[in-house]
Amino acid sequence: MDTQTEIARGASPASEAAALYAKLEDRILMRDQVGASETYYDLVRAGRPMKEIIAEGVRIHAPYTHVPYHERMDDGYPNFVNNDHCLLSARATINLARLMPQDLTMLPMAQTIWYIPTGLDIWNQKINKAPGHYTRHRGDPTKVEAPPAPVVFWPDQQPLRQEGPLKERLNTWMTLVHRGQVIEAYRVFLGLMENTAERKDVLAEMCFAGLIDVQDRLLWNRSYTTGHKAYRARSTVELGNLLGWENAHNVLYAGALDVAVGPRWYSSYEMACNWVKMTIEGEALHAVPYGGVSEAEVAMLRDNKEPVNQEEAAVLMRALLREGEVPTLEAITKLLKAGKDPRRIIDLLQLAAAQVVLETSDPNNFNMPHHCYEYQNTLAWFFDTFDHPRRLRLLFVAASFVNQVVDHQRGIGDVRNFVPQAAPGATGLSQAQVLERVDAAICALAGDECIAWTQAYCEGFSDRAPIVQRIALAASKLGNDPHNQEIAQCMLMDFGTNQQPDRDKLLLAAAYHTAMHRKYGDPLEAARRFGQAFQIATLQ
Repeated sequence: MDTQTEIARGASPASEAAALYAKLEDRILMRDQVGASETYYDLVRAGRPMKEIIAEGVRIHAPYTHVPYHERMDDGYPNFVNNDHCLLSARATINLARLMPQDLTMLPMAQTIWYIPTGLDIWNQKINKAPGHYTRHRGDPTKVEAPPAPVVFWPDQQPLRQEGPLKERLNTWMTLVHRGQVIEAYRVFLGLMENTAERKDVLAEMCFAGLIDVQDRLLWNRSYTTGHKAYRARSTVELGNLLGWENAHNVLYAGALDVAVGPRWYSSYEMACNWVKMTIEGEALHAVPYGGVSEAEVAMLRDNKEPVNQEEAAVLMRALLREGEVPTLEAITKLLKAGKDPRRIIDLLQLAAAQVVLETSDPNNFNMPHHCYEYQNTLAWFFDTFDHPRRLRLLFVAASFVNQVVDHQRGIGDVRNFVPQAAPGATGLSQAQVLERVDAAICALAGDECIAWTQAYCEGFSDRAPIVQRIALAASKLGNDPHNQEIAQCMLMDFGTNQQPDRDKLLLAAAYHTAMHRKYGDPLEAARRFGQAFQIATLQ
């Protein structure tokens, strides 16, 4: 009996939903973007809540979005294996939905559903044994018939419970992660999560393990983490909080297991540990093991509350963008020793990363700048969410990441002079008219135009809420790659928390990146189908 016949015969809402989710799973596993999307529309028509749809989406994709390793060695040649974006897309969805006009709150999730069928089994996509996003150039993924079943590389597990103080148990888990003992690390993590009183500290350590996993070079490499373990861990936390941890096992399976999957890069974090030891603690390094957190670190996290003034900001921005790693590390250390709030230093790291985005001109060259930006956003979220004792060191990791990306863009020859100028035709236009032009420029993928119209809005109107909403809406229209949603969402989120006076740069970067980052196929197809399904004229 098909779903429509069930409904016609008076099937219960629960059985109707179960039938729809079974159909959704079938269409996703068949890599059928159109069929999965049409099932999603039926779920929306049936009044199923977004939380439930997100939970079911994660349940379906969780087994198939892991890889054996994030790198392959193919006949002596290292090849990168991409990170999962299905979970990241759902995380962006829950935040973008809050920014949508009332009739479009389900549009961001439509983009997640559109993407999931193409995001499964990335390992086999890379060697052309499975269809999807990462083999898009080899054919149209919407036309695949009877594709091979996606592979489960890491089966789900039962918790492994340990005794002893939480600190010792967390150290055991981190050691297992460090050594790449994926299954045992995952089982120990599941055991740690069972104690509700300890859960926040456990989640903080998972996110910390992601944030310290950042490669130490970029130029001419194709194998790197670009902070993805942190983004996946952060998505795990936000989705688990949304669904309730009693309902979030599939979220843990999708997100927590990957932290131990190799390769793992800790050299930038080791640098930060040693830098803090030398410059904050004032201790000469020796060939002996170090550990723990010093009182000097704790004191700075506890006591540093001063804002960063504009002269200090200019010094750090110049070091980040033009002078390199040592001047950058020294500038941050000087700020910390002057009592400056570490969280407010992150504001400047965000602006520097946004500047790199705005100085990039080739649609194919945003990969490093936008991942660097997402790292700064995730670090700010980490500071705002958790009271982790080692988070001070991450300032130096994040700053080094900016330096690396600046050098990368310079090395590939994609650094343009950027000075924002308002669109000359903006004078006399209403707020609504300028917003329409921002939206049109982004959706036309006209990067400089969307900067010009965004700048015109910022110069002409003081209320930033409408421009935030319009950029979020434009990002939610553009599909086929979750970066279109997640990077804009990160920048718009930071605009709301960044305390620097020139934070409008984050709006410019959000509009520009959304327009300019490379697109695949028809990026408006998913939004157009959603508009047709619900007769929303603005999307058709």
